[in-house]
Amino acid sequence: MEHNYLYLNIAEAIASQIRSGVLREGDKLPSVRMLCAEHEISMNTAKRVYLELETQALIESKPQSGYFVSNLYYDEIPLPQVSSPILLANNKEPKEIIRKVYSNMGNRDITLFSYSTLYDDFLPLAKMKKEIVAASRAMVHGGVEYDSVQGNINLRRMIAQRSITWGGSLKEDDIITTNGSMSAISLCMLALGKPGDTIAIESPCYPGIFQLAIDLGFKVIELPTDPVTGIKIDALREAVDHIDMCLLISNYNTPLGSCMPDENKKEIVELLDKHDIPLIEDDVYGDMYFGTQRPKCCKAFDKTGNVLCCSSVSKTLAPGYRVGWVSPGKYKNKIMHQKLVHLISTPPLMQEAVASFMKSGNYDKHLRKLRKDIYSNYQKYLNTIITSFPLGTKVNRPQGGLSLWIEFDPRVDAMDLYDLAIAEKISIAPGRMFTVQEQFQNSIRLCIGLPWSAEVEYKLKRVGELSKQLLHNE
Repeated sequence: MEHNYLYLNIAEAIASQIRSGVLREGDKLPSVRMLCAEHEISMNTAKRVYLELETQALIESKPQSGYFVSNLYYDEIPLPQVSSPILLANNKEPKEIIRKVYSNMGNRDITLFSYSTLYDDFLPLAKMKKEIVAASRAMVHGGVEYDSVQGNINLRRMIAQRSITWGGSLKEDDIITTNGSMSAISLCMLALGKPGDTIAIESPCYPGIFQLAIDLGFKVIELPTDPVTGIKIDALREAVDHIDMCLLISNYNTPLGSCMPDENKKEIVELLDKHDIPLIEDDVYGDMYFGTQRPKCCKAFDKTGNVLCCSSVSKTLAPGYRVGWVSPGKYKNKIMHQKLVHLISTPPLMQEAVASFMKSGNYDKHLRKLRKDIYSNYQKYLNTIITSFPLGTKVNRPQGGLSLWIEFDPRVDAMDLYDLAIAEKISIAPGRMFTVQEQFQNSIRLCIGLPWSAEVEYKLKRVGELSKQLLHNE
């Protein structure tokens, strides 16, 4: 009997050849019968291989002719530049831009490319509703009482078991539950810092992170960041004598989409540990990889407990569930104190439901389908951007996550583009909202969490047309 996922292995091998350029646009692939003979598989398995590649928009079928590599244009589009912020503490928070963009949150009359979240068919809503009902029946008093300060034991146990997927070996006692990943990050900042302290972050960076830091009275240093490999370690090394803590999204960060190589993660962990600088790691996108293997966390290289690893199900199940956690290492007592002071407890019902969903195997099943669907979405978004946006537009090529970072010609002002787009009920995220410095004025972030449709394609093309309009007006 053929292995259930044999077709995925064969599909990934062909996909790798396409991505690497071994197979190029227009190349004809073996017929279904030839694929059966080459790999000694059934006709049904061979068809599933090509269906998988079609779903990823890597190949296309032509009636009476067979299967061909799609027109992807990968070699023709440049990557965004490595960011080059000034290595000085800064706090020029773009409050008005952030307010404008987030004022549309939840408005389904607008096409929301601006928020890094999943929508509609990507979410297992029906299954989770059943889990919530079952949890309310199973829990004493229906889950209405306070839970322990550390959080739901079943959820902590499942998170500990799952830590092996990213190179960890956590125990349930190593974990504290929170109200989402930002809640975990907030508790870490409160526990580790005081007004006047300096925190180092990526550049560009998720605005909620530097907003929180500034509200707590911290100074912010942005580090140069590569769209493929993450922060430049030499810049971090230069900054260590001037910072009190560091916060990084090491896997598929938003908005740039970079993923640090393992050797970089190890070097960063050792560098910060040597200087006794705690590292807060946000791994909220780690499970959303496009390849065959989940990336490790910085926490996997932590030998002294100096890394506080935060995550949640907000990007994989639903943001509204507010189920998150932190593995705080040697700072556990400090985090527990902050949680008691600021939260007292976390709602046990949703945590129990998520724990049950994980234990049943349904979460992993959901993730397998989600990764495939998001990757297909990514391909369609990328192809549309390449064909519809101005010539010379730079686009990142993330290997996971939900963010596309687009860099236009310097003559395109992202705020002007935002104003034109929102007038047509399209919301984008201008690049300036991801920094506390005056940079990224000609960049935007687009989220790929909206399921592909004719309307999404039309609206995405309109963003490209509007950016061309701004160029022609110059």
